[in-house]
Amino acid sequence: MSERSFASDNAAPVAPEILEAIARANGGDAVAYGRDPWTASAIERFREHFGAQTDVYFVLTGTAANIVALSCLVKPWEAVLCPANAHLQVDECNALERFAGAKVIPVQTPDGKLTPELLEPHLLVSPEEHHPQPRVITISQSTEYGDVYEPDEITELCTYAHARGLLVHVDGARIANAAASLGTTPRALTVDLGVDVLSFGGAKNGLMFGEAVCFFDPSLSRAAAPYVRKQAMQLASKMRYVAVQLEALLTDDLWLRYASHANAMTKRLHERVRSIEGIRVTRPVRCNAIFATLNRDAIARIQREYFFYAYDEALPEIRWMTHWATQPKDVDAFAQCLERSLALSSRAE
Repeated sequence: MSERSFASDNAAPVAPEILEAIARANGGDAVAYGRDPWTASAIERFREHFGAQTDVYFVLTGTAANIVALSCLVKPWEAVLCPANAHLQVDECNALERFAGAKVIPVQTPDGKLTPELLEPHLLVSPEEHHPQPRVITISQSTEYGDVYEPDEITELCTYAHARGLLVHVDGARIANAAASLGTTPRALTVDLGVDVLSFGGAKNGLMFGEAVCFFDPSLSRAAAPYVRKQAMQLASKMRYVAVQLEALLTDDLWLRYASHANAMTKRLHERVRSIEGIRVTRPVRCNAIFATLNRDAIARIQREYFFYAYDEALPEIRWMTHWATQPKDVDAFAQCLERSLALSSRAE
C-alpha cells in the first residue's frame, strides 16, 4: 500500500509552517481557555481578513464548527435547510438535531447546489405550531461534489434568504480551495456577498486540527456563542495551540498556497485520467476532488495499492482527492496504477 492516499485532504500530514507555529506557542505558561495573546492575535488576524465586526470562535473540528454556528442561529422549533448530500445531513450523525433540537431539512439537488427555485417549496410552510419553521440555509463551499458556488449564485441565495427572514451559513471546510479556484478570497465569497456566518476550515488545509466560526453580525453570536461553544465541549483549555495554527494559515497567504497546490494536483490528475479508457469523470473538477466511475474489478485492484473512498456504491462512483502535500510524482504514480488496473480489467473482459 502506498504511503500516499487519494482518499481525503483529512489524510494529509501537518504542514511544516503549522508545526513551527505550534512550537513557537509552546514556550512557557499561558492563561487557559483562550485568554492568551496567541488567541487574541489570531482573532485580530481574522478581523483583518473578514472585517473588524467579525466575531470569531475557535473550535476543534469541522463538525463542531457547523454545530456551534447553527446552534446559535436556531431555536428547537426551527429548521435548517441544506442540500441532501451536505456534510451536515450525511456525515454529522444527526449532531445538530441532538444538540440544538432543531430539524435539518434535506433538499434534493441535481448537483449539490441550492437555488431559490429548489428552496421555494420548502418555505411554503404554515406558521402554525404543527410545523418546524425554516430559519437558516446552509451551503458548502466548495460543494460536496467538488464544485463551487459562483459569487453571483451566493448573492442570489443571500438576497432570497434575507427577503424571507432567513440566515445564510456557509460550511467552509474547503473555503480556501473554492477561493483559490475562483481567484478570489474567502471574504469575497462570504461576508461581501451577504453571508451571515462561516465555518472556516483548517484541518483540510494543512492544520493539525482547528476551525473557526465567524459571525459577520455580532448580534447573532455574542449572547449565545460563548455558552454554546462551552456546552459543545469545544472551549479548549489550551486554546493557543488551535489559535496559532489558524493565525499562521492566514499569514502571508499560506491558506492560498496550500489550497492552490491541492487544486493544481487535482488538475494534473484530471489531465492524466481523462485519457485512460474505462474512466468516466462524473462531476465538474473545480477544486481538489475528482468523482468518477470505473469498473468494480479495477477499483478493487487499485485499492490494493491506494486507499480512496467509494462515494456511491450503487454506480459505483468513487472520489479521489489531493491536498497540500500531494506531489506531482504521487499523481503520476497513481495515474500509472489506474492505467495498469484498467488495462488488466479490459483484458479480463
